[in-house]
Amino acid sequence: MKMGIFFLIATCVLSTAITSAQESDKDKPSASLQPPAMFTDLPAPTTTKPTATTKPTTTTKPTTTTKPTTTTKPTTTIKPTAVPGPTPSTNITMGNFTYLEGNTLYVMAQMILQVKVNDSKTRGTFIVQPNMTKTSGVIKKDSVSFTLTFKEGTITFNFQRNTTSKTVYVNSLHLNMTYAFTAGGKKTYIAKNESLDLFKAAIGHSYSCKNESISLGNEIYLEVTQDRVQAFNFTATNQFGQMDLCKADQPDYTVAIAVGIVLLILIVIVILAYICSRRRRSDGYQSL
Repeated sequence: MKMGIFFLIATCVLSTAITSAQESDKDKPSASLQPPAMFTDLPAPTTTKPTATTKPTTTTKPTTTTKPTTTTKPTTTIKPTAVPGPTPSTNITMGNFTYLEGNTLYVMAQMILQVKVNDSKTRGTFIVQPNMTKTSGVIKKDSVSFTLTFKEGTITFNFQRNTTSKTVYVNSLHLNMTYAFTAGGKKTYIAKNESLDLFKAAIGHSYSCKNESISLGNEIYLEVTQDRVQAFNFTATNQFGQMDLCKADQPDYTVAIAVGIVLLILIVIVILAYICSRRRRSDGYQSL
């Protein structure tokens, strides 16, 4: 009986103590909290915004280009190269041709040049165009080889200076030309004359002639018109020297001389007739 009472009293005391302990715990502040006097103004917590997720780049679909319709080019028909015909006569032009070596003038020529072919198969005329012609030369002691070069070929004049006769002249002439005097008749013409006495003038003089034709053989002729030519010994200002005319252009006094002789004979006849008539008259009278 005593043990029961003691157990009951002990139980009551224990429950009372537990109850008081729980109440005291409620009155105390939480251990994680500090008293008000100990708080400081702390910066607001930085709220990091979540990084915006970049949207994946939308890949543009390649534009499907429609291939242009391939048009077949028309076949270009290559026309055959036109064969040149004779040079029109309207293109006749006076040429001024010179050859200098350094500052020394060796040849100066003013002329119209035409190449004529007159054989059984070909007949035609080629006119040398001065604006399409270049000059060159080879100088020796007393000679100069003067060459005119054009698209169709070359013409070479060989000038010789003769100190014994004191004259300058062309002693040979060469032609090399490829040309079609008729449609479809393109042909190479090679001709020369090495026994000439052409453009002859005194040293320091110029040669002049209105028109002359030089035969190169094989019915090939070089027609030279309105020419004035000189080689070597120019004036101090590189001008033509005194003019020596060709025989065809020299004044012909033959007719004048013949007319003068005839007139003289007539005068003599008249005088003789007059003298004879006077004598007859004087013989008819007798002195008294």
